[in-house]
Amino acid sequence: MEAAVKPQRQMVRLRGRSYVAFVFTPTVPVQDWLHEIDATIARSPGFFAGRPVVIDLSSVDLSQSGIGHLLASLQDRNIRVLGIEGVEEARLTPMMPPLLSGGRSCMVEPSAPKKPETKTETKPTSLLLENPVRSGQTVIFPEGDVTILGSVGSGAEVVAGGSIHVYGALRGRAMAGVNGRTSARIYCQKIEAELLAIDGFYQTADDIDAALRGRPAQAWLQGNTMRITALN
Repeated sequence: MEAAVKPQRQMVRLRGRSYVAFVFTPTVPVQDWLHEIDATIARSPGFFAGRPVVIDLSSVDLSQSGIGHLLASLQDRNIRVLGIEGVEEARLTPMMPPLLSGGRSCMVEPSAPKKPETKTETKPTSLLLENPVRSGQTVIFPEGDVTILGSVGSGAEVVAGGSIHVYGALRGRAMAGVNGRTSARIYCQKIEAELLAIDGFYQTADDIDAALRGRPAQAWLQGNTMRITALN
């Protein structure tokens, strides 16, 4: 009698996938901070829809019930909280998002066997795109500058660790200096942006001076304030 053949067990396949998460740092009074969130949503409806968000509570001292109320308030605004930072785990309940640590701006790539090399390879510090970034597309390059020879369409997004250079119209969202590089700048030949951000400081379309619309412009940080001026 032949022995029964045991079915071969398949290994679980794991894949890495990176997402750019917004980090919210509430300040007191929290209600006033929520009003600022409401103002941002009013200026740019749907901006946070479907985007992962991390809450950094290191700047506030909230009880367990206070954290729960904050999470509920964000959920009422259709803001999805991926995790929580900057608080003791004892203040979180099992129903709350998990406590996260070690977050950094980087891309997750699958590991591959290393080949013998005679010299060290270095990662590129700039990205050049010869084609336009069309509506709905996202470009993420946290290692350095991004240069786009075409335009950035409405609803598109460009995220860079360094500066962003757009040699056409910038109609979507551009976020530079995401790794904390405060010296990063944003340049474009025609500013019609939905949102500009450098190191977390941002301005939406309603904040940008109407006199600059459709003109060459640059954005940079002056202290904790974003400045946007015309390019001569």
